[in-house]
Amino acid sequence: MKNVFLISLKKLSVNMLFVAAMSFVFFSCSKEEMNESELNASLQTEAVAAKSDKAAPAPGDKSIAQVAGEAGFSRLLEALIYVDAELGTQYVTLFSEGTDQYTVFAPTNLAFDNAYSALGADPSSGVDAALLEQVLLYHVVEGRRAANSVVPKKNPKEIETLLGESFWVNKDLGIMAVGNEATIQTPNITASNGIIHIIDAVLLPIEL
Repeated sequence: MKNVFLISLKKLSVNMLFVAAMSFVFFSCSKEEMNESELNASLQTEAVAAKSDKAAPAPGDKSIAQVAGEAGFSRLLEALIYVDAELGTQYVTLFSEGTDQYTVFAPTNLAFDNAYSALGADPSSGVDAALLEQVLLYHVVEGRRAANSVVPKKNPKEIETLLGESFWVNKDLGIMAVGNEATIQTPNITASNGIIHIIDAVLLPIEL
C-alpha cells in the first residue's frame, strides 16, 4: 500500500508543494503558539464526544494542513516539511491541496518533543528522514474515520495505517501502538479533506 501511495504523491506538482509549504509556515507563525490546555479548549468546541453514536461530522471549510497550522501543531508541520525536503515526497501538498480523505491522529507539540528526546534527534539536528516518514505514516488512516468508527464499545479495535502497520484503540480512548501507548485527547476535529484526532504521544511503529 505504501508504494502505491508514494507513487501517487510524486505525480503532484513541485510548485504546489512550495506554495503549500509556505502556507504551513504562515499558519504556524501567524498565531502565538498555544499551550496544551488552551489548544484542547479551543478545539473542543468543534469536537463531539468520542463515544457518541452520532454520524461523522460534516467536512469543514479548511484543509487538514490549515486546521493543524492554525491550531499550533508546529512540530507536526515541521516534520512533514522536513521529510518532503529530504526524501522528495509531497505530504505537505497532499494535506493542503489533496481531495482524498484521510484521518490523522495528530500528536501535540509536547508529544513530539518527548519523542525526539527518546530518539535522540529532531529535524534541526538530523533525525533520520526515512524513520520519521515511517512514524508520520503510522499516524494516518485512509478515509474519514470519526470517533464512532475508531473507538470501540468493548474490545480493542485494530486501525490499519498508511504505513501498513496497525495500532489498537480501546473503549477508554487509549491507543496501543507497536512501540508505545497514547491517548486520544480531543476527537473529531473536522477538515475539508479528513478528520483529526488529537493524541498526547507520538505513536512509534518500532520498539526502542
